[in-house]
Amino acid sequence: MSKTTEPSATVSAQSKRFSELLVSLKTAENIEQVISEMVSVTDAIGLANLQKEVSVVSAISEAAVDKTSVTVRQGACAFVEAVANKKGRVSCPYVLPMLGAVLDAYSDKQSVVQEAAKKACEAVLKHVEGVDVQFMLPILFEAMSNSKKWQGKEKALNILGSFVSIGPKEVAQHLPEIITHLTENMWSTKTQVQTAAFAAIKEIFKTVENGDIEQFMNDIISCIAKPEEVPETIYKLSSTTFIRPVDQPTLAVMVPLLERGLKERATVVLRQTSIIIGNMCKLVTNPEDAQHFLPKLMPGLNAIIENASNPELREVATKAKNVLIEVGAEGNEFVRDEAAIEKEIESLTGFIKSGLKGAKNGNVEDLCINFVCNLASTFIGLKNFEEAEWVKSIGPFVKLLTEENEKVTKEFLKKSVDLDISRKMENMKVEEDIGGVDLCNCEFSLAYGGMILLNNTKLRMKRGRRYGLLGHNGCGKSTLMRAIANGQLEGFPSKDELRSVYVAHELQASDSDMTVVEYILEDEFMKGSTAKEVEEFLLSMNFTLEICHKGVGSLSGGWKMKTQLARAMLLKADILLLDEPTNHLDVKNVAWLENYLNGLDDVTCMIVSHESKFLNTVCTDIIHYESRKLKIYHGNLTHFVSVKPEAKAYFELSASQIKFKFPEPGFLDGVKSRDKAILKMMKCAYKYPNAEKNTISNITVQCSLASRIAVIGPNGAGKSTIIKLLTGETIPTEGEVWKHPNLRFAYVAQHAFHHLEQHLDMTPNEYIQWRFQYGEDKELLSKATRKMTPEEEAELKKEVKYEGTKRVIDALLGRRKLKNSYEYEVKWVNMPMEENAWITREKLDTWGFQKLVQAFDDAEAARQGLYAKPLTQKNIEKHLIDFGLDPEFATHSRIRGLSGGQKVKVVIGAAMWMNPHIVVLDEPTNYLDRDSLGALAHAINEFQGGVIMISHNSEFTSSLCPTTWNVDKGVLSIDGVTDAGKGEKIEQKEQEETIDAFGNVTKVKSTKKLSRKELKAKEKAKKLKKKQGIAVSDSEDDDFDI
Repeated sequence: MSKTTEPSATVSAQSKRFSELLVSLKTAENIEQVISEMVSVTDAIGLANLQKEVSVVSAISEAAVDKTSVTVRQGACAFVEAVANKKGRVSCPYVLPMLGAVLDAYSDKQSVVQEAAKKACEAVLKHVEGVDVQFMLPILFEAMSNSKKWQGKEKALNILGSFVSIGPKEVAQHLPEIITHLTENMWSTKTQVQTAAFAAIKEIFKTVENGDIEQFMNDIISCIAKPEEVPETIYKLSSTTFIRPVDQPTLAVMVPLLERGLKERATVVLRQTSIIIGNMCKLVTNPEDAQHFLPKLMPGLNAIIENASNPELREVATKAKNVLIEVGAEGNEFVRDEAAIEKEIESLTGFIKSGLKGAKNGNVEDLCINFVCNLASTFIGLKNFEEAEWVKSIGPFVKLLTEENEKVTKEFLKKSVDLDISRKMENMKVEEDIGGVDLCNCEFSLAYGGMILLNNTKLRMKRGRRYGLLGHNGCGKSTLMRAIANGQLEGFPSKDELRSVYVAHELQASDSDMTVVEYILEDEFMKGSTAKEVEEFLLSMNFTLEICHKGVGSLSGGWKMKTQLARAMLLKADILLLDEPTNHLDVKNVAWLENYLNGLDDVTCMIVSHESKFLNTVCTDIIHYESRKLKIYHGNLTHFVSVKPEAKAYFELSASQIKFKFPEPGFLDGVKSRDKAILKMMKCAYKYPNAEKNTISNITVQCSLASRIAVIGPNGAGKSTIIKLLTGETIPTEGEVWKHPNLRFAYVAQHAFHHLEQHLDMTPNEYIQWRFQYGEDKELLSKATRKMTPEEEAELKKEVKYEGTKRVIDALLGRRKLKNSYEYEVKWVNMPMEENAWITREKLDTWGFQKLVQAFDDAEAARQGLYAKPLTQKNIEKHLIDFGLDPEFATHSRIRGLSGGQKVKVVIGAAMWMNPHIVVLDEPTNYLDRDSLGALAHAINEFQGGVIMISHNSEFTSSLCPTTWNVDKGVLSIDGVTDAGKGEKIEQKEQEETIDAFGNVTKVKSTKKLSRKELKAKEKAKKLKKKQGIAVSDSEDDDFDI
C-alpha cells in the first residue's frame, strides 16, 4: 500500500511472484539474491497488500521454523532483517508479529540459522519504541512459555529486560503480568534461563519509583527463588515507615511477597504482613490499582480472621482487610485491567475503521489498525494526550491506511481523550470557589510515627477565613499544623511568602526559664523589636508587669496560652495555627479570644478545638478529615453538622460509643462507709519561693470515696496549687494535709505530657512496666512528701532513745493495725533481728521520721493495689483497652508517635494501674475528643472511689460533680452538695486468690477475724467432712463452707 493506486492484477501477480520466491529458497544457491527480489516485490506493492494476498506474516513465520529446509529457515530470518532495515519503523505492525518465529529460530541446530535469527532480531529491535511494549508483550510471553526451547526463552528475557531503557513507564504499566512470567522462568531447570530471568527482573524492578522499598529490592527478588527468606524480608519491611505514594508497580512488586507472608505459620510474620498491607493500602494513590490485588490478598487475610487463635492477630488482619476494601471500593466505577484494555482497543478499532473514508484501495488492513490502537491504548494508560506526540508516534502508521493521516490522527486523539474523560471524570466533584485571595492551593501527603494520616489530598485556603479542623482523635490534626508551621508540607508556600505561627497548649522545656518578654523576643522575626515595645503591647492585653517578667514555666496554663497568642499577634502572622486555644482559659478569656479572632480580616486561622460553642462562634469554614483526605465545608459548625449529622458525635458526650472502665479502688482499713473522710487539708497555705504573698490561704477541705468535686476559678487563682498539696506534689508552708495511710492516688497533671517526656522512645506497655517494675509507682518518688533534703537525710541517722538505750533506725520492715492507728516494725543499726521493735506511728512522727513512714505507707498501699495484678504485657494490654488504647498503640507503637489524645489515655491508664481510691484530674478535657470525654464521664459515674477535677468545661463538670470548690485570689469556698448523706456501707471484698506472671494461681490467706458463731460453724463443717471419710487437714487456714 506504498503506492497511491495499484491495479489489482499487478498486486496479484506480484503476490504470486513473492510466494514463488519463498518456495525457491529450498533450492536456492544464492539466498541473498532471492531475499533481494522478495524485498523488491514487497517494496512494489506494500506489506499490507502482501498480507491481504498471501498472509505474509504467517508465511514468513512458518518458513522460519520449517523443519525440512535449512535455507528456508535462514531465508525467512534474512527477509525479516531486510524488511526491517529497508522500511524502518513503519514495518513494525508486520515484522513484530514475526518476532516469535525468529526467537524460535534461536534454538535451531544450524549455526547459520541462529546467526540469521540474531541479525533479524537486532534489525527489528532497532526500530522498537517504548509505546510498542504493550503490543510486544504477548509475543515475548509466548516465547517464554514452557513449550519453547531455552535459547529462545533466554533471548526473550533479555529483550524484556532491555525494554526498561526505552520505555520504563510503559513497562511499569504491565508489571503484574511481567512479574508473573518472570517468576516462572526464575524456577527454570536451565541455568541460562534462570540467570536471564534474574537479570531481567532486576532491570524491571528499576521501574518502581517508590523509595520506601528501593533498599529491599534485592531481598524481594531473592524471596522469589528462596521462599524461606520471606519471614526475614517481611520483618525488614515492617520496621520501615511507608510515606511515599503507592502505585500499581509498587503493588505488583510487593503483593507476591505479601501473599507468601500470609501463608506463613508464625504469628509474628502474619501480624507484620497484615500491618504492611494496611499501611501500604492507605498510601495507594489510585483506588483502581488496589482492585487489581484484592483477589490475591483477601483469601490470606480471611484465613487469618477465621482461623487464627490469637485474638489480637485476628483484629490486625480485620483492620487490614477493612482498609483494603475501603481503598479498593473507591474505584468500583472503573478498573483498567486486561479486560478493560481489550474493550478499550475494540472501541478504538471501531472508531478508526468508521473514520477511514480515504482508505487506500478501499482496504482497511487489520494488522496495522490493531497496532495503531495498541499504541493509542498505551498513551491513554500513561495519560499522555499531547497532540505532537500522537502525530509523531501514531501518524506514520495512520498514513499507511489513509491519505488524511494528520486529520484522522487528531480525530483519533480526540476520541481517546473523550473515552478517558467519560470514564474517569464522572464522579469527580469540583470544589466550589467562594472567591477571595488564595492563601494556598496545594496537594500533599502526610505521615507521622509510621501512620499514614493524609494521602494525596488537596488543601485550598482563602485569606481572612477561619477554618475549624475536625476529625477523630489521632487522625493528625496537630501534626498537620506543625508540618505547616515547620515548612514541611509539600507545595505549601514557604515562610518567606507566608508567615505561619503555631499556637499550642504546650511550651518547649527549653523555654520554661525565660521571662514572658524574653520568650517573645526569642523569635527570629522579632529582631529589631525592643523589650519596652513588647512590654507595652503585653500591658495592653491585660498582662501585669509582674507577669511580663515572670518565668514562662511558672505561669498557669491560661497565662501560657495567652502568652503564645500575644506572640502570634506581635509576629503579624498571615496564618494562625491554633491547637486547642481555649485549653486552660477561663470563660472571660475565651470570650476575649472569640472577639479577637472574629476581628481578624486579613489573617487566616486554622483551629483545632473540642469546644463546640467556640468553633461555632469563630469558624467560617470547616475542614474535615475523610478517608485520609481533607474536605472543606463552607459555613460554621452548625451548618456542617446539618450537612454531615454523624459529625455530631464529636461534640456530644452522650454520643460516645467508646467506654472507659476504672478499676475497683480496694478496701481501706477502718473505712466502713463511702462518705468517711480519707483525705483532709486543714488551714493550709502555700507561698512559692521568692513570692511576696501566699498563693492560697486558710484552705480547709476533705474528700471521701463518694466525692465528686469540681474545682473552678479564674486563671492563676491557685486551683492547681491546691491539687498539688492534696496529692503530695508539694508541702504546705502552713497547715496540715492528712491522708489515710493506705490511700492510693491517680493524678493526671494539667500538663499531662510531663509524665511521658523522658520515655518517648518506649511503648506505653514498656512505660508502665518500667514505672511499676519494683512494685511501687516511680512517679511517687518525685513528690515533695517523699524527697529527702540533706537535713532530713542527716536527721535519719540521729540517735533516738528507746528502752533506756540510744539507737539508730536502720529501716522499717513491717506494719500492723493498732486501734485507730498503726505501729511499725523497726530494725536498728548494728542490732540483730531479735531486737526489732514495734513502735507507733505517732512516736515515729515525734522523732521526725514522717517521710520514712510515708515511704513505707506508699509501698504498702502499692502492694495492696497490685496484689493480684501481674505486671505482664498481656495484663497491661487489657488494662489499656479499658482506657480506649488498642494493642496496636499500647504495645507496638512508641509514645513519640502517638497523638495528644492517645498520650493522655496512656497517662490516665498508667495512673490507674494501682487501683487508686481517689482520682485527681487537672484539666482532663484539654486533650481528649468528644468520644473519649464521653467514655471518661461514664467511667467517673461508675467509679467507686472519689474524683476531684479542675476544668473550665462547665458541660463536663456540671453533669458529673454535685460539689464545687470555687477558688478566687487564693481563697476557697464550697458550693453544692457535700459528701454527707452518701454513706452507703462498704462491704469488704477480700482478695481470694492471686495470679503471678506465669499464670500460677495462689490462694490468699484471709485476714478477716471470724466471729464466735462463724468459728463454731467452721468446726461443724470440719467434723462433717471427717464423718464422710474426706481427708481433712488440722491447719486453721483450710476453707470450709460455713
